[in-house]
Amino acid sequence: MSTYNLDKINTKAPKNLDKERIKSKLAKLIEELSVLQNLFYAEDKHSLLIILQGLDASGKDGAIKNVFGTLNPQGVSVSSFKVPTEEELKHDFLWRIHKNTPEKGMIKIFNRSHYEDVLVTRVHGWCDDVLAKKRMKAINQFEDLLIHHNNTIILKFYLHVSKDEQAERLVERMKDPAKMWKYNANDMNEAQSRAKYYQYYQECFEKCNKPEWHIIPSDQNWYKEYTIAKIIRDVLVSLKMKYPNLKN
Repeated sequence: MSTYNLDKINTKAPKNLDKERIKSKLAKLIEELSVLQNLFYAEDKHSLLIILQGLDASGKDGAIKNVFGTLNPQGVSVSSFKVPTEEELKHDFLWRIHKNTPEKGMIKIFNRSHYEDVLVTRVHGWCDDVLAKKRMKAINQFEDLLIHHNNTIILKFYLHVSKDEQAERLVERMKDPAKMWKYNANDMNEAQSRAKYYQYYQECFEKCNKPEWHIIPSDQNWYKEYTIAKIIRDVLVSLKMKYPNLKN
């Protein structure tokens, strides 16, 4: 089992990378993804679940827009998981998640996910360690069910942003009219709990590691989006998909 220490994992792109060259590669990757997604939809053999987690302002919305925005909307959808509704709280914590998982041929993006129930709940003391361990066991069983009973490919991404970059982005939300809608007065308070979030994220990485997490340096959006797009492209290519023949 891998051991993770987010304080020691870089949040920036390697220094030797050329930004414009990577952005050009990203554009080509997105073109490839468009073709692969069409093939994925037509072959109808697998489903793909993409889980995006990260601290506030780590760039989840931007990744969704810039990596998946040009794909055919018939084959891609997004579900966001915020504070559970009254109805959702009357069910087990995975109820609202399971009904949003992708069917074969579809790509589903989770903007936050079932992992919130062992992250924010622990930071705020709504979930103790005993319950968290039970929930992580249930998460492993849930993901195993999706993988082995519905041919679901699960890609889990943690968008890793530095303290300084996060603070800068949160301030920007208060000043930029195009981003004010994202502003939440509680975000600054949540940012003060970074150490606790790190602790509980690291436990998730270690105990819910099949499939393993991809930790994405996210201080620079161009590198974050390139890295995510490349991982998804490589996984789809590895399926060696083919268009179905004419039906009799």
